[in-house]
Amino acid sequence: MPTRILPAGADPDAVRSLVTLLSQLPDAEPVPPVTDSTQLVDTLGRLAAESVDELPEVVVVHERIGPVPALELIREVALRFPAVGVILVTTDAGPALLAAAMDSGARGLVALPLSYEELAHRVQAVAQWSTGVRRHLGHGSPDVLTGAGGRVVTVSGAKGGVGATTVAIQLALAAQASGRATALVDLDLQTGDIASFLDVQFRRSVVDLAAISDISPRVLADAVFRHDTGVALLLAPGEGERGEEVTDRAARQIVSALRSRYEVVVLDCGAQLSGAGAAAVEMADTALLVTTPDVVAVRAAKRTVRMWDRLQIRKAEETTGVVNRLTRATEIQPALVQRITGTALARTAVPANFKELQGVVDAGRVHELDSRSTVKQALWALAGELGLAKAPEVSHRGGGRPRGDRGSVSLRRRKE
Repeated sequence: MPTRILPAGADPDAVRSLVTLLSQLPDAEPVPPVTDSTQLVDTLGRLAAESVDELPEVVVVHERIGPVPALELIREVALRFPAVGVILVTTDAGPALLAAAMDSGARGLVALPLSYEELAHRVQAVAQWSTGVRRHLGHGSPDVLTGAGGRVVTVSGAKGGVGATTVAIQLALAAQASGRATALVDLDLQTGDIASFLDVQFRRSVVDLAAISDISPRVLADAVFRHDTGVALLLAPGEGERGEEVTDRAARQIVSALRSRYEVVVLDCGAQLSGAGAAAVEMADTALLVTTPDVVAVRAAKRTVRMWDRLQIRKAEETTGVVNRLTRATEIQPALVQRITGTALARTAVPANFKELQGVVDAGRVHELDSRSTVKQALWALAGELGLAKAPEVSHRGGGRPRGDRGSVSLRRRKE
C-alpha cells in the first residue's frame, strides 16, 4: 500500500520542490499540499471525521508555514492526530532544534536543501512507525485514532453587553449536565466576569499557565477550580493588566492541554480581540459570535467577521452566529443577520427576557437559573443543536423554540 504524504508550507517554490522530490520516492503518494496551519488542521480533521484510514501516514511541515509557528503546529497535530507522523523540514538541523521538535511531537527532521536519500529514509521510518501505531491501537482503542480530543467552542461577542458570557456559561452547564467532562475558560482577560456570575473566588487564573511550556495534568488541575456544578473553571486574572501575559502561544498550549483532558471546552473570548482570543478562535471546532438584533450590534458583528477573515483567523462561513434577546417585534430578524454577516446561523435564537436573569445575575448565581426560564431553555437547546448536550426535556413541554425565533421575516410575511 502506498504511503500517503501531506506536504504543508507557505512558500510555493519550496512546496513545489518538496512535492517533486516526494513524488520520486518509492511507494509514495503525495496528496495535494496545504498552504497554512489552519488548512492543515482542517484537512486532517475532515479526513479523521470520515475515517481513520483516510488520514495520511506522514505530514511534512516546512519551517516557514504560518500563521501558527511550525513547532506549535506540530504539537497540535501530534495531540489531535496521534497516529499521524510529522516530519519538520528546516534549514537548522542542529541538536537544539531537533530536541525541540521531538518535544513537540515530531517524528523526524530533514535539513534544507533537501536530499533525496535523507528524505526517503526519514519518510520510510515515519511511515513504518505510523502504520505500527495504527495496527496496535486499532485492536483495543480505535477511538484514539479519531483523536480530535475534546470539543472546543469559543463564544465571542459582537460588542460588549450582548450576552456572550451568559451564553458561554449556560453552554458549559448544559454539557456538564449531560454527563460530559466540561471546562469553562474566561479568555476575556481584562474584563472577564465568569467568576462574578458564578460567585467564585479563586487565587489562580489562566495567567498561572501562561509561562509554563509543558502543561502537565497535575499543573492544569492546580490551576482550575471545580465548581459545585462539576464544571472546571479556568478564570481570568483579577488584575486585568496581567492579561497581556497570556500570549497567543500560551493560549494554544492551554487550549491543547484542556482539549486533551475534557470532553467539552467552552471559552468566553469577550468582545475585544486579543492574541490569546484570536488563537482560541482559530483552534476552535465551533466559533460562536453572539449579537443582539439591533443595528449597532449587527454592524459590529459584520466588522468582527471581516476582521477575522483579514487576519486569517476564521472565515465567515466557518463562524456560527447566535442571536440573543430576540422578540417578535424586532425589525432585524435572524435571516437578516445572516445575510448581513455572511455567517452560518444557529437555528435556536435566545428570547429577550432579562427579568428571568436579573435575580440570579445580581446574586452571582447564574447556575441556579430556573429550568422553566425561556432563556435557559433556549440556551440549553442551543447546546443540543451544537452537539454539546442533549436538549432539555423541558423545552418539549414548553413548545420547543423560544417565541422570538418563530418571528422570522418569512413567517411574518406568510401571516400578512
